[in-house]
Amino acid sequence: MQLEHYISDLLYRYECVAVPNFGAFLSQRISATVHESTNAFYPPKKSLAFNEQIQTNDGLLARYIADVENISFETATEKIAKRVKSLKSHLIEGETLAFENIGDLKLNSEGKIAFSPSYHLNYLTDAFGLSQLVSPAVTREVYKQEVEAIEKVIPITVTAEKRKTKHYLKYAAVAFIALTLSGFVVSHYHMNDIAAQNEVAQEEASAQLDSKIQEATFIISNPLPSATLKVTKQTGNYHIVAGAFRVEANSDKKVEQLKAEGFKARKIGVNRYGLHQVAYATYEDRFEALSALNAVRKTSNSDAWLLVKQLD
Repeated sequence: MQLEHYISDLLYRYECVAVPNFGAFLSQRISATVHESTNAFYPPKKSLAFNEQIQTNDGLLARYIADVENISFETATEKIAKRVKSLKSHLIEGETLAFENIGDLKLNSEGKIAFSPSYHLNYLTDAFGLSQLVSPAVTREVYKQEVEAIEKVIPITVTAEKRKTKHYLKYAAVAFIALTLSGFVVSHYHMNDIAAQNEVAQEEASAQLDSKIQEATFIISNPLPSATLKVTKQTGNYHIVAGAFRVEANSDKKVEQLKAEGFKARKIGVNRYGLHQVAYATYEDRFEALSALNAVRKTSNSDAWLLVKQLD
């Protein structure tokens, strides 16, 4: 039994997945971060950790395995215990346990289990479809320093001799101010005149529109009979997610593709990051949804996952 696959499924929805008599895998939400030296933007995610002290059986893992494999809770518990015994024997022999998309486990010098998390998969469903982004550094401070250096080398000054020989500059400044004020007055008058003309034209257009609407008003004396269409709407809170798309047109294409393959595909809304989510189908029964998810992963998409959410 590949125990890590079931643990990986549960980490999407739970913050603690305990393996009886072995330890617990813990997840914690981390906000988006920016690397100062590389200018890389990392989306929010769930960080993984392992606690060997938590070994109690809360029944979560056994119930999930029993639902997926359609076996009893007792049988699932026995399979977990058998797998744990095998894992411990490998650790004692000095081997490293590689749990796909979760991390590596091995014994340290003190005989404790050391865990190295994997970063290949983001278990935060809200960040589904988001990837790392690298932005070029902003260099406006460098430009500011260059300008300051130029001002120090080439200062702008006006000596007393230049002021005595260029009296016309004073009169030119006065003329410039006078022209600016007169232009402002003329422009203000012109704008007011245009606004008044626009208001009159708008009133005339509204009157003509009202007249046309009155002439076009009519009554159908013999209307067609009403038609009743029966539409089947998918209901339920269990959705098998096929993917999430930044462009809505791509999500529409995905829906049509899945419908052509025989799925009852549909769009299930936009998540908090603006991605359009597409589902293979929606189910009211949790056991039926888990069985369908297992079938989709085996035949179509190994990355499909189950979203438990009540849609509006």
